[in-house]
Amino acid sequence: MFLSQSRNNLITGKGRTGKPRPGLASALSVFLLILALTATGWAQTGPTSPEDFFGFRLGSDRQIARWDKIIEYFNLLAEQTETMKVIDMGPSTMGNPFLLVIISSEENLAKLNRLQEINARLNDPMGIPEDEIRNLVKEGKAVICQSMSLHATEIGGTQMAPELAYDLVSRTDEETRRILENVVFFMIPCFNPDGQIMVTDWYRKTLGTQYEGSGLPWLYHKYAGHDNNRDGDFINLKESEYAAKILYRDWIPQAYIDHHQMGSNGARLYIPPYCEPIRPYADPLVWREMSWYGAHMAYKLEENGKSGIINAAQFPGWGHFGWHWITPFHNIAGMLTESASCSVATPLFIHPDQLRGGSLQFPEYEAQTNFPHPWPGGWWKLRDIVEQKKISAWALLDLAARNKETVLWNAYLKAKRQTERGANGKPAAYIIPASQHDPLTAVKMINTLLLSGIKIERAGEAFAANGVIYPEGSFLVRLAQPKMGLIRHLLDRTPYPDNYWTRDKDGSPIRPYDLATHTMSEFMGVRVDPTDDDIQGKFQKLAEPVHKAGQIEKAGWGHVLDGRLNDSFKAVNLLLEKGAQIGRSVTAEPGIRQGDFIVTGASEAAMGEVAEKTGVDFRPLEAKPKEELRTVRRARIGMYQRYAGGNMDEGWTRLVLDNFAFPYTSVFDAEIKKGNLNAKYRTIVLPHDSPGMMTGERTERYGGRRPVSPPEYLSGFGQDGVEALVSFVDKGGTLVAIGEACMLAIDKFGLSIRNPLAGLPGKDFFCPGSTLRTSVENGHPLGYGMPPESLVVFYGNPVFEVTPGSRSEGYEVIARYAENNVLGSGWLIGEKHIAGKAAMVVAKYGKGQIVLIGFRAQHRSQTHGTFKLFFNALID
Repeated sequence: MFLSQSRNNLITGKGRTGKPRPGLASALSVFLLILALTATGWAQTGPTSPEDFFGFRLGSDRQIARWDKIIEYFNLLAEQTETMKVIDMGPSTMGNPFLLVIISSEENLAKLNRLQEINARLNDPMGIPEDEIRNLVKEGKAVICQSMSLHATEIGGTQMAPELAYDLVSRTDEETRRILENVVFFMIPCFNPDGQIMVTDWYRKTLGTQYEGSGLPWLYHKYAGHDNNRDGDFINLKESEYAAKILYRDWIPQAYIDHHQMGSNGARLYIPPYCEPIRPYADPLVWREMSWYGAHMAYKLEENGKSGIINAAQFPGWGHFGWHWITPFHNIAGMLTESASCSVATPLFIHPDQLRGGSLQFPEYEAQTNFPHPWPGGWWKLRDIVEQKKISAWALLDLAARNKETVLWNAYLKAKRQTERGANGKPAAYIIPASQHDPLTAVKMINTLLLSGIKIERAGEAFAANGVIYPEGSFLVRLAQPKMGLIRHLLDRTPYPDNYWTRDKDGSPIRPYDLATHTMSEFMGVRVDPTDDDIQGKFQKLAEPVHKAGQIEKAGWGHVLDGRLNDSFKAVNLLLEKGAQIGRSVTAEPGIRQGDFIVTGASEAAMGEVAEKTGVDFRPLEAKPKEELRTVRRARIGMYQRYAGGNMDEGWTRLVLDNFAFPYTSVFDAEIKKGNLNAKYRTIVLPHDSPGMMTGERTERYGGRRPVSPPEYLSGFGQDGVEALVSFVDKGGTLVAIGEACMLAIDKFGLSIRNPLAGLPGKDFFCPGSTLRTSVENGHPLGYGMPPESLVVFYGNPVFEVTPGSRSEGYEVIARYAENNVLGSGWLIGEKHIAGKAAMVVAKYGKGQIVLIGFRAQHRSQTHGTFKLFFNALID
């Protein structure tokens, strides 16, 4: 059950819980002992308050409680009370504890396993009679989850969390007792422990200097930075794994809210519900619940004298698939709050003239039905943020406690109705065939779907559907299950709405909140076949992740690794570390495809370890290939990393390289400007970034209010760096530029390439994070292993057109957008402007080459379908 699955040995909320109470015969002696302890000042009069523990009131000006002390405080509270448990879910990305705090009555905490069982049955009630459901509703408790400070610079949530916990365990009024009795509250007090520590330490370091309140010079998560909230679907990060375990599988709460902060010049606090547009396929009750909870929050905030509260504006119901936006498709009322920010913990004065609206359903900063009490301006402090977040968090718990049975009954209704919609609708299921271009990536997709609690079956024998025979080992995802809506978004083509809510009055498109689609199968390059058939056959429900260990067959000369597999690149990198010799086929011959890797000189033990770790098969090769192989050497990669807040695309790219065992070095401005880069690197990568941010030509001021960084963190390699990069390529190096970074290479190297999309207004061309159909020249070394047709993720990126010049023979197109029907999923306006245009180009320059990948080939470690186009550029 839950406690044993979630490291019960790490529960620190033991305290007095479970200890025998004194018998009546000893009552008098116990009473006298308490009196004696009180007289000497040793008695514990109740849980320690945050103010007493931290030495200041949380939210005080220029004060931040650090994560290690917050952990200490939660553990202390758990020892001092019988209504709270603390679970260490495991280490964060950088090794800090990731906590889950559970608060409820002593009786509820003693029977968590039973409550978890009830909750699971309500969230998946197939086959349970309604009379039994009603009994479960009476017996069960509302499960509510709230998470804090997912974005580490938005410190108010984590600073509020100890106060919220203290109030719940120390107050004895009727409202509190009702919450503890009727609600099991799961609190994630800090979603990004590593970032919280970074931000706290940086703020303390700059406190009292001209840089007080400035942003971190680097990302506030090792890999994702601000993008850690874009990981609710692919679950790439350690912190995401823990959250998914709580939200998607172990408990599935009835409501979830994530506490954020936003800009400083508008409303003081956004609360639910969202505004238009909304995504399809969620149960309508989930949208009604958001309005219900949000109305209670608004009422309580107004009741407590808080002004500047807005709801049903600013944040649309169609957002990215991060935590609060993906949970509605898990049948959870997924919500967020967004408090106006100060300068970290430093007060900020907002002049009335600086207050403005101008966002979705909030055109002007003036009273309207969802914003009836505008804030007049003045000093804005961290304590203001803490207080309004605590009121909002408490209101959610209060409403759930007052309406426990309604909340649980609706959980049942949502699951039941979504299952019925899946059973009665079309398609009836999705088939993931065993035969895939990259079957190991297909298995990764299956395992990722399992992390989201999606039910998947595996065929034990061949079966018929869609008029064809699918082989044994194929996977089946039926839509007759509670998470029907989530499945449709992840596995089916998803068009973004083009309507009144998504265009301005003049017809200009309104940019979606992040990508216009999150179709996992398209991102990963996995074939998924919808079917309307009622499929029968021998199927087994997956209970555990699929593990594929690679097979090794004895060979006379060497072994072949399939060049179509992403994981073959990982195998190659691991084998090179172990001293193996690797070649790459440049022509096809019997038993070898063009682009396959040929392994010799590897020990049986080394191959066995790599096969187990990667799942790649080592096919036997009895004789040396007839054609000469291209030697693959251990990579020497330098990847540009800047300051100025860091670059999220660079962080995600590091995660991709780490996951596939590519050796690399982060290269900063000083090293680039110093030159002589060929001595250390054969390949330099420029992740997607503004050319001005790389060179330093753009200001480092974030919104004009925060001071610039200290001199040692000023970013940009300038003209000296440009000249060093030109020299690096001219002498034989490879420069790989991704996304907007391509424009730096085109401009600074004087390439005969232009971006025909440059300057086009949105009404003429617009493509905000969509999948586009592309043809790939897979006979070129940069296209090896790719299918001839692929989907790429396009997110406002450049496309390429080779212009007249004296060295046109030096330009080769590796990938080109389709001539028509370009859009896969998402939103594309102005297809004619991109149809047939080059998406990826390689240009010879001196003795080296420049690889321009205009689209997001490695975007957020999600686009497995195009990883090989990036990896091929790194293979030397």
